[in-house]
Amino acid sequence: MTTPRKPRGPYRKGLERRKQILRAALEVYSEHGERGSSLKEIADRVGMSQAGVLHYFDSREDLLVAVIAERDALDLEATADVTTPGEAVARTASHNTRQRGLVDLFVTLSAASSDPEHPAHAFFKERYANLSTQIESGLRTAQQRDQVRPDVRPDHVARMLLALSDGLQLQWLLDPDVDMEGTIETFNRMCQNPVTAADGGRQVVNGNDG
Repeated sequence: MTTPRKPRGPYRKGLERRKQILRAALEVYSEHGERGSSLKEIADRVGMSQAGVLHYFDSREDLLVAVIAERDALDLEATADVTTPGEAVARTASHNTRQRGLVDLFVTLSAASSDPEHPAHAFFKERYANLSTQIESGLRTAQQRDQVRPDVRPDHVARMLLALSDGLQLQWLLDPDVDMEGTIETFNRMCQNPVTAADGGRQVVNGNDG
């Protein structure tokens, strides 16, 4: 088996620089949200010009999409030790309450991406398709284990979870008292097989949304 070579030279430095920019962008958008952030502040934090930052991205919109993708990746890492998929969803919702600016960016960008001409359209279309497939797969497995009620369609429940997560983020931006984590946990309990739940079964809905 051949071991993949690590990037070297200018290419490796370029990847490291791009990651540095993404980390700075995550911090800026987490602090200020989509409307309060500027390319200049991101550039200042990494000691570059604005043109230098955009050298690593096709446009400002491309940078925004990369920020959301990076947030998704970090959320996935943060839930790697969770034993049940439903707990991963709840933990992600809890984490989102500590990064209001990124929630604001996600809600704004995802809504704008409904336009087929928007630069983020393809990203979000693929994102939702992948998440739905992952959730559906987790639900089917859970049904086989009698952990999820058998009278629900996994594909429908997967879309419901995505819609619930997105809708809660918008409601939470309008009213910080909205309990995103608790509401998702309630949804998970509603999906449980009543027989298994009576025996102390745990929530099993799968997924990891913005």
